[in-house]
Amino acid sequence: MWQEDRHRRIRSLLTTFGRISADHIASELSVSRETVRRDLLDLEASGALLRVRGGAVAINGEPEPPIAVRAKARVREKRSIARVASQQITAGQTVFLDAGSTTTFLAEALIRHSGLTIITNSVDVARKLGGDDGRARGNHVLLLGGEILNGLSATCGATTVSEIHRYRADIAMLSPVGFDAQYGATSFDPREADIARAMVANARSVVILADHAKIGLASRISYCPANGVSLLISDAKSGSMATLAEIRTKVRDILLAP
Repeated sequence: MWQEDRHRRIRSLLTTFGRISADHIASELSVSRETVRRDLLDLEASGALLRVRGGAVAINGEPEPPIAVRAKARVREKRSIARVASQQITAGQTVFLDAGSTTTFLAEALIRHSGLTIITNSVDVARKLGGDDGRARGNHVLLLGGEILNGLSATCGATTVSEIHRYRADIAMLSPVGFDAQYGATSFDPREADIARAMVANARSVVILADHAKIGLASRISYCPANGVSLLISDAKSGSMATLAEIRTKVRDILLAP
Protein backbone atom coordinates (compact mmCIF):
# COMPACT_ATOMS: atom_id res chain seq x y z
CA MET A 1 0.00 0.00 0.00
CA TRP A 2 1.32 3.43 -0.96
CA GLN A 3 2.14 5.87 1.82
CA GLU A 4 -0.55 8.32 0.66
CA ASP A 5 -3.15 5.55 0.79
CA ARG A 6 -2.06 4.52 4.30
CA HIS A 7 -2.29 8.12 5.49
CA ARG A 8 -5.75 8.44 3.98
CA ARG A 9 -6.91 5.24 5.71
CA ILE A 10 -5.51 6.37 9.07
CA ARG A 11 -7.28 9.75 8.79
CA SER A 12 -10.49 7.97 7.83
CA LEU A 13 -10.23 5.71 10.89
CA LEU A 14 -9.72 8.74 13.12
CA THR A 15 -12.76 10.40 11.54
CA THR A 16 -14.82 7.37 12.52
CA PHE A 17 -13.40 6.58 15.97
CA GLY A 18 -11.73 9.82 17.16
CA ARG A 19 -9.04 7.71 18.89
CA ILE A 20 -7.36 4.57 17.57
CA SER A 21 -4.58 2.26 18.72
CA ALA A 22 -1.45 1.48 16.75
CA ASP A 23 -2.39 -2.21 16.85
CA HIS A 24 -5.78 -1.47 15.31
CA ILE A 25 -4.13 0.55 12.53
CA ALA A 26 -1.58 -2.19 11.85
CA SER A 27 -4.36 -4.76 11.62
CA GLU A 28 -6.59 -2.64 9.38
CA LEU A 29 -3.75 -1.76 6.99
CA SER A 30 -1.92 -5.09 7.19
CA VAL A 31 1.39 -3.37 7.96
CA SER A 32 3.98 -3.55 10.72
CA ARG A 33 3.89 -1.45 13.88
CA GLU A 34 7.10 0.23 12.73
CA THR A 35 5.34 1.37 9.54
CA VAL A 36 2.45 2.66 11.65
CA ARG A 37 4.88 4.52 13.90
CA ARG A 38 6.48 6.29 10.91
CA ASP A 39 3.08 7.14 9.44
CA LEU A 40 1.85 8.60 12.72
CA LEU A 41 5.00 10.69 13.02
CA ASP A 42 4.46 12.06 9.49
CA LEU A 43 0.78 12.78 10.09
CA GLU A 44 1.48 14.49 13.41
CA ALA A 45 4.10 16.68 11.71
CA SER A 46 1.50 17.74 9.12
CA GLY A 47 -1.00 18.62 11.86
CA ALA A 48 -3.45 15.83 11.01
CA LEU A 49 -3.44 14.10 14.42
CA LEU A 50 -1.91 13.94 17.88
CA ARG A 51 0.11 10.90 18.91
CA VAL A 52 -0.69 9.45 22.33
CA ARG A 53 0.56 6.39 24.19
CA GLY A 54 -0.36 3.35 22.12
CA GLY A 55 -1.89 5.20 19.19
CA ALA A 56 -3.32 8.55 18.06
CA VAL A 57 -6.30 10.87 18.51
CA ALA A 58 -7.92 13.32 16.14
CA ILE A 59 -7.22 16.95 16.97
CA ASN A 60 -10.32 18.49 18.63
CA GLY A 61 -12.19 15.38 17.48
CA GLU A 62 -11.84 16.56 13.89
CA PRO A 63 -9.94 15.15 10.91
CA GLU A 64 -8.33 18.54 10.37
CA PRO A 65 -6.71 20.88 12.91
CA PRO A 66 -7.56 24.60 13.18
CA ILE A 67 -6.93 26.71 10.08
CA ALA A 68 -3.84 28.37 11.59
CA VAL A 69 -2.24 24.93 11.70
CA ARG A 70 -3.62 23.76 8.36
CA ALA A 71 -2.26 26.85 6.64
CA LYS A 72 1.26 25.61 7.43
CA ALA A 73 0.71 22.09 6.10
CA ARG A 74 1.31 21.12 2.46
CA VAL A 75 1.81 24.76 1.54
CA ARG A 76 3.52 24.06 -1.78
CA GLU A 77 0.70 21.79 -2.91
CA LYS A 78 -2.00 24.24 -1.84
CA ARG A 79 -0.31 27.15 -3.60
CA SER A 80 -0.05 25.07 -6.78
CA ILE A 81 -3.73 24.16 -6.56
CA ALA A 82 -4.64 27.81 -5.95
CA ARG A 83 -2.63 28.91 -8.98
CA VAL A 84 -4.39 26.43 -11.26
CA ALA A 85 -7.77 27.33 -9.75
CA SER A 86 -7.19 31.04 -10.37
CA GLN A 87 -6.66 30.27 -14.05
CA GLN A 88 -10.21 28.91 -14.28
CA ILE A 89 -11.70 32.28 -13.31
CA THR A 90 -12.23 35.13 -15.78
CA ALA A 91 -13.23 38.79 -15.47
CA GLY A 92 -16.92 39.42 -14.93
CA GLN A 93 -17.60 36.20 -13.06
CA THR A 94 -19.26 35.82 -9.68
CA VAL A 95 -17.50 33.30 -7.46
CA PHE A 96 -18.41 31.66 -4.16
CA LEU A 97 -15.42 30.86 -1.92
CA ASP A 98 -15.84 29.02 1.37
CA ALA A 99 -13.49 29.23 4.35
CA GLY A 100 -10.35 27.11 4.39
CA SER A 101 -6.59 27.21 4.06
CA THR A 102 -6.65 26.36 0.33
CA THR A 103 -9.27 28.99 -0.52
CA THR A 104 -7.21 31.54 1.42
CA PHE A 105 -4.25 30.72 -0.84
CA LEU A 106 -6.63 31.08 -3.80
CA ALA A 107 -7.57 34.57 -2.59
CA GLU A 108 -3.89 35.52 -2.75
CA ALA A 109 -3.69 34.17 -6.31
CA LEU A 110 -6.76 36.22 -7.33
CA ILE A 111 -5.43 39.57 -6.12
CA ARG A 112 -4.19 40.47 -9.62
CA HIS A 113 -7.49 39.55 -11.27
CA SER A 114 -9.99 42.24 -12.20
CA GLY A 115 -13.74 42.59 -12.56
CA LEU A 116 -14.65 39.79 -10.16
CA THR A 117 -17.46 39.51 -7.65
CA ILE A 118 -16.35 37.31 -4.75
CA ILE A 119 -18.93 36.11 -2.24
CA THR A 120 -17.44 34.45 0.82
CA ASN A 121 -17.98 33.61 4.46
CA SER A 122 -14.21 33.76 5.09
CA VAL A 123 -12.92 36.86 6.82
CA ASP A 124 -9.39 36.04 5.63
CA VAL A 125 -10.50 35.76 2.00
CA ALA A 126 -12.48 39.01 2.21
CA ARG A 127 -9.56 40.81 3.81
CA LYS A 128 -7.10 39.67 1.15
CA LEU A 129 -9.33 40.50 -1.82
CA GLY A 130 -11.18 43.52 -0.45
CA GLY A 131 -8.20 45.83 -0.02
CA ASP A 132 -7.35 48.95 -1.98
CA ASP A 133 -5.62 46.97 -4.73
CA GLY A 134 -8.65 44.76 -5.28
CA ARG A 135 -11.06 47.69 -5.41
CA ALA A 136 -8.78 49.52 -7.83
CA ARG A 137 -9.07 46.57 -10.19
CA GLY A 138 -12.84 46.70 -10.08
CA ASN A 139 -13.34 43.71 -7.85
CA HIS A 140 -16.37 43.52 -5.58
CA VAL A 141 -16.07 41.46 -2.39
CA LEU A 142 -19.11 40.49 -0.31
CA LEU A 143 -18.54 39.08 3.18
CA LEU A 144 -21.59 37.10 4.23
CA GLY A 145 -23.11 37.94 7.60
CA GLY A 146 -23.82 35.52 10.41
CA GLU A 147 -22.30 34.08 13.55
CA ILE A 148 -18.54 33.69 13.87
CA LEU A 149 -17.47 30.06 13.53
CA ASN A 150 -15.22 29.02 16.42
CA GLY A 151 -11.72 28.04 15.36
CA LEU A 152 -12.21 29.55 11.93
CA SER A 153 -12.25 33.20 10.90
CA ALA A 154 -15.56 32.80 9.13
CA THR A 155 -19.30 33.34 9.42
CA CYS A 156 -21.90 30.59 9.67
CA GLY A 157 -25.45 29.82 10.68
CA ALA A 158 -28.94 30.43 9.31
CA THR A 159 -28.25 34.06 8.43
CA THR A 160 -25.21 33.12 6.35
CA VAL A 161 -27.06 30.36 4.50
CA SER A 162 -30.02 32.68 3.86
CA GLU A 163 -27.72 35.31 2.37
CA ILE A 164 -26.09 32.75 0.06
CA HIS A 165 -29.51 31.91 -1.40
CA ARG A 166 -29.90 35.53 -2.49
CA TYR A 167 -27.11 35.14 -5.05
CA ARG A 168 -26.37 33.16 -8.19
CA ALA A 169 -22.70 32.47 -8.87
CA ASP A 170 -20.89 31.26 -11.96
CA ILE A 171 -18.56 29.07 -9.89
CA ALA A 172 -18.41 27.73 -6.34
CA MET A 173 -14.81 26.96 -5.39
CA LEU A 174 -14.78 24.89 -2.23
CA SER A 175 -12.19 23.15 -0.07
CA PRO A 176 -13.62 20.08 1.70
CA VAL A 177 -12.26 17.98 4.55
CA GLY A 178 -12.27 14.98 2.22
CA PHE A 179 -13.27 13.89 -1.26
CA ASP A 180 -13.97 10.40 -2.52
CA ALA A 181 -16.00 8.69 -5.25
CA GLN A 182 -18.74 7.34 -2.98
CA TYR A 183 -19.53 10.36 -0.81
CA GLY A 184 -18.12 13.22 -2.88
CA ALA A 185 -17.17 16.38 -0.99
CA THR A 186 -17.50 16.00 2.77
CA SER A 187 -17.08 18.07 5.91
CA PHE A 188 -16.85 17.34 9.61
CA ASP A 189 -18.67 20.42 10.95
CA PRO A 190 -22.39 20.62 10.05
CA ARG A 191 -22.22 24.42 9.95
CA GLU A 192 -19.42 24.38 7.39
CA ALA A 193 -21.31 21.73 5.41
CA ASP A 194 -24.44 23.91 5.38
CA ILE A 195 -22.44 26.80 3.92
CA ALA A 196 -20.87 24.65 1.21
CA ARG A 197 -24.18 22.93 0.36
CA ALA A 198 -25.90 26.30 -0.13
CA MET A 199 -23.06 27.51 -2.36
CA VAL A 200 -23.31 24.33 -4.45
CA ALA A 201 -27.06 24.83 -4.85
CA ASN A 202 -26.63 28.38 -6.11
CA ALA A 203 -23.69 27.99 -8.49
CA ARG A 204 -23.65 26.99 -12.16
CA SER A 205 -20.54 24.88 -11.67
CA VAL A 206 -18.71 23.41 -8.68
CA VAL A 207 -14.92 23.26 -8.43
CA ILE A 208 -13.39 21.26 -5.57
CA LEU A 209 -9.89 22.13 -4.33
CA ALA A 210 -8.39 19.16 -2.49
CA ASP A 211 -4.73 18.29 -2.01
CA HIS A 212 -3.61 14.66 -2.05
CA ALA A 213 -4.11 14.27 1.71
CA LYS A 214 -7.86 14.74 1.19
CA ILE A 215 -8.29 12.44 -1.80
CA GLY A 216 -10.12 9.25 -0.86
CA LEU A 217 -10.99 10.60 2.59
CA ALA A 218 -14.64 10.76 3.65
CA SER A 219 -15.72 12.81 6.65
CA ARG A 220 -19.12 12.53 8.34
CA ILE A 221 -21.27 15.00 6.31
CA SER A 222 -21.59 14.93 2.53
CA TYR A 223 -22.54 18.19 0.81
CA CYS A 224 -21.91 17.52 -2.89
CA PRO A 225 -21.86 14.15 -4.71
CA ALA A 226 -18.86 13.40 -6.90
CA ASN A 227 -20.97 13.49 -10.07
CA GLY A 228 -22.12 16.99 -9.15
CA VAL A 229 -18.55 18.33 -9.38
CA SER A 230 -17.53 20.01 -12.63
CA LEU A 231 -13.82 20.07 -11.84
CA LEU A 232 -11.55 18.59 -9.18
CA ILE A 233 -8.20 20.31 -8.75
CA SER A 234 -5.58 18.42 -6.76
CA ASP A 235 -1.79 18.21 -6.74
CA ALA A 236 0.51 15.87 -8.67
CA LYS A 237 0.90 13.45 -5.73
CA SER A 238 -2.73 12.43 -6.19
CA GLY A 239 -1.89 11.02 -9.61
CA SER A 240 -0.33 7.87 -8.13
CA MET A 241 -3.21 7.16 -5.74
CA ALA A 242 -5.46 4.22 -6.56
CA THR A 243 -8.52 6.08 -5.26
CA LEU A 244 -8.19 8.75 -7.95
CA ALA A 245 -9.02 6.22 -10.68
CA GLU A 246 -12.44 5.62 -9.14
CA ILE A 247 -13.01 9.33 -8.69
CA ARG A 248 -12.29 9.85 -12.41
CA THR A 249 -15.35 7.74 -13.23
CA LYS A 250 -17.60 10.22 -11.38
CA VAL A 251 -16.10 13.72 -11.76
CA ARG A 252 -16.43 15.49 -15.10
CA ASP A 253 -12.86 16.78 -15.18
CA ILE A 254 -9.70 16.59 -13.04
CA LEU A 255 -6.62 18.82 -13.10
CA LEU A 256 -3.45 17.97 -11.21
CA ALA A 257 -1.34 20.99 -10.32
CA PRO A 258 2.41 20.49 -10.82
